[in-house]
Amino acid sequence: MAFKKYDKSPTFLDMEIQRAITHSRNQQVLSEIDAVINWESIEKIVQENYPVGQSEFGNKAYPPLMLLKAILIQKWFGIKSDPDLESQINDRFSFKTFIGLPFGDPSPDHSIVCRFRERIGKETLEMIHHELLQQFGTIGFSIESGMAVDARVVKSVSRPVSVRNLRELREKRKNRLQIRKKTQKAMRFQRDLDSDWTVKNNKPVFGMKEHASVDVESGLVLSTCVSKASVHDTKYFSYTVAKSIHGRKLPSKVYADKGYCGEPNRDFLSMNGIGDGIMRKNQINATLTDFEIKRNKSISKVRYKIEQYFGITHKYHGAGKARFTTIVKENWDHLSGAMAFNIKRVVLNLRKREMIVAM
Repeated sequence: MAFKKYDKSPTFLDMEIQRAITHSRNQQVLSEIDAVINWESIEKIVQENYPVGQSEFGNKAYPPLMLLKAILIQKWFGIKSDPDLESQINDRFSFKTFIGLPFGDPSPDHSIVCRFRERIGKETLEMIHHELLQQFGTIGFSIESGMAVDARVVKSVSRPVSVRNLRELREKRKNRLQIRKKTQKAMRFQRDLDSDWTVKNNKPVFGMKEHASVDVESGLVLSTCVSKASVHDTKYFSYTVAKSIHGRKLPSKVYADKGYCGEPNRDFLSMNGIGDGIMRKNQINATLTDFEIKRNKSISKVRYKIEQYFGITHKYHGAGKARFTTIVKENWDHLSGAMAFNIKRVVLNLRKREMIVAM
């Protein structure tokens, strides 16, 4: 494959710089991450599904693993844009060390990082996500003890428009797409037309919706996908559960809040032999019994871990607001964010284990 190759034997300058950044906290964290993950198996998946670098002619491409690591860095350190990511890789020796870029070489251009997202695709990223979870399972982190399912609204990056105007804009885009197909010209940047309206806490919100699940024991994110905000949470329940199975057996129980309380979801769990951990809610002709109220409280003590994922990624990754104007790109972005969350969680938990053993 025609990828750029770098001489990994350090120069005297490299050794001096490495010694200077030894006490950097960022360097220590990134070194821990490098030690935990088997990057060879991930690199194999990426290279097999990356359309660039297949030809021996022309300029050599950046290794796809380098670009994947750069995107993970973007999530961990809350870097909001690709140009800013390019600048920070050029400024920070710890970032260059982690992605495998020699200190004297410039960072991949921000446009290369942007095109990498489009070329690698969500299916390949899901394979990498699965591989990472398998690796974490082998070192003692649960991925099949039971799962908590929930959804959150992701505000649109564009200015909200009315339902009528949204319908008109979608129709215009549809017509432009048909023209573009005939002329073979790419669509230019446009406003967010994949978002829709919903109501959150009695307030209208224009955006998308992330449907996710986490393992209730380890807190690792098992699956995530994005839809229009107007889609009801319960419609993605069975899909989310199915995409969350990474082990050899089905989860013992699935936990969810009252928004998923419906006969179709309970039947789905029953038919597949999965325990029902869906909270109950008052019906028109019946109120909750004392037993159901206690049951809801016990479920809430388990399913809180998915709220941790939502809270942490909202605060540090900016996951509460969309970065892109299409569901396809947002799906990719949230999945890469889930991978970054899982890796950081595993590293921090391993650090705690070592501290306990040392005591």
